Amino acid sequence: MNRPARTAERDDRIRAWRAGRRLALAAVFEADFGQRTPAAVLERHLAESEGNPHAAALARQIVDAVARHRDTIDARIERIAPQYPVVQLARIDRALLRCAVGEVLHSPTTPARVAIAEWVELARTYSGDPARRLLNGVLGRIAEENAPDSARSGRAADE
Repeated sequence: MNRPARTAERDDRIRAWRAGRRLALAAVFEADFGQRTPAAVLERHLAESEGNPHAAALARQIVDAVARHRDTIDARIERIAPQYPVVQLARIDRALLRCAVGEVLHSPTTPARVAIAEWVELARTYSGDPARRLLNGVLGRIAEENAPDSARSGRAADE
């Protein structure tokens, strides 16, 4: 395969992953209103569109992580940012945090730094600068806590 084709394929995959994150966010956000589960909302969104299978797979993975681990995700957020109780956050900020933490903690295929960058950008788009800073801080701390000991000790040695 030539270089332009590989680049185009990589760009398509990145676009699909971004679409998957937006789908997951929409499903978790809508489900927060209490009418349907995030998975049901997501499946309805997927049925209504001709989405990319990679986007659908990532969206399902994130929504599943949020649904399965919501209590531990919320507890982790509140432990790291106690001044921002999850139940008092705006719905969009709560959905952004839950999806982002769900992906960082429970997606074996996405490097934490990639997920953090993508979710911070989504926060900037859908909420604003305060949410962007909150997501960046919470996700950075979670990634640091979950980093292998060798990575943490390597960073400490560099400082």
